Amino acid sequence: MDLKGRKIVVLAEEAFEDLELWYPVLRLREEGCEVTIAGSGSSDTYTGKHGVPVKVDRNSGEISADDYDGIIVPGGWAPDRLRRYDTVKNLVRRFAEQKKLLATICHGPWVFISAGVVKGYTMTCVEAIVDDLVNAGAVYVDREVVVDRNMITSRRPPDLPAFMREIINYLKTH
Repeated sequence: MDLKGRKIVVLAEEAFEDLELWYPVLRLREEGCEVTIAGSGSSDTYTGKHGVPVKVDRNSGEISADDYDGIIVPGGWAPDRLRRYDTVKNLVRRFAEQKKLLATICHGPWVFISAGVVKGYTMTCVEAIVDDLVNAGAVYVDREVVVDRNMITSRRPPDLPAFMREIINYLKTH
């Protein structure tokens, strides 16, 4: 319960990678963190790539970065949908402007790329979007988890333990 009083937003949309959404949500709640699952606004419920549904607590347009300690973007195909919504991109920009936690895994960096917040960061991601990340001005490295200032990134589901270890450590120390 070391994260009691901390608040995190986890973004959701259709075709999220099930483990990359649920593993962080459950680990953070286990640590006492308040987790709000926020959707794009296109639906109240989304289904993951492997069939696990999630009901959102709020829509991204109803969230203020002022009220939270950070944001997590799971991967899967959901990031390609999420990045099309101005409310999502604006929310990510507010977290970045406030130097709050920006965490993402797999294809999730697409949302940060579209929000224009990756330039100058050292990051990792799934191999399929390395060119997108580099073309947006980030420095790519192939590691299970990368921490650069307020940005934490990972590549794929097997990296989730390292990803969450670093997120929890960050929230305990910042």
